[in-house]
Amino acid sequence: MKSLKKIAFVVLATSTLAFGHGDVTPQAVETKGLAKISEDVIINPFRDNEVAIEIGKGAYNTNCARCHGLGAVSGGVAPDLRALDAADDDIDEYFITKVKEGAVRNGNVYMPPFGEVLSAEAIWAIRSWLETLPTDDL
Repeated sequence: MKSLKKIAFVVLATSTLAFGHGDVTPQAVETKGLAKISEDVIINPFRDNEVAIEIGKGAYNTNCARCHGLGAVSGGVAPDLRALDAADDDIDEYFITKVKEGAVRNGNVYMPPFGEVLSAEAIWAIRSWLETLPTDDL
């Protein structure tokens, strides 16, 4: 009986670890209502744009929350994106580049590249939503 419990535990643990992370395939984002922008824009063109902020909230929840946390409150696994200065153009460039290209260190993928799935409009919409979040508890 102990052997059966051990096997059941191993199967449960393995399936939880294998499937518990959820679907990590980047999902396309509908950006209807946003102006088309060039892929080489490095400063957020949608800052304070209410339509972009709403689209960005949904896009974040679909593509980013599983690693960066609900409401962008990180649990320590991935960076807390609320800490990115909202009005810093250098951070804008860093953000768009990191989202498009992902992050790999020493051959380990820390963040998959989203550039082939998310449009520039979707990425900037996410950044616009992140800029609206309170940072009091950082």
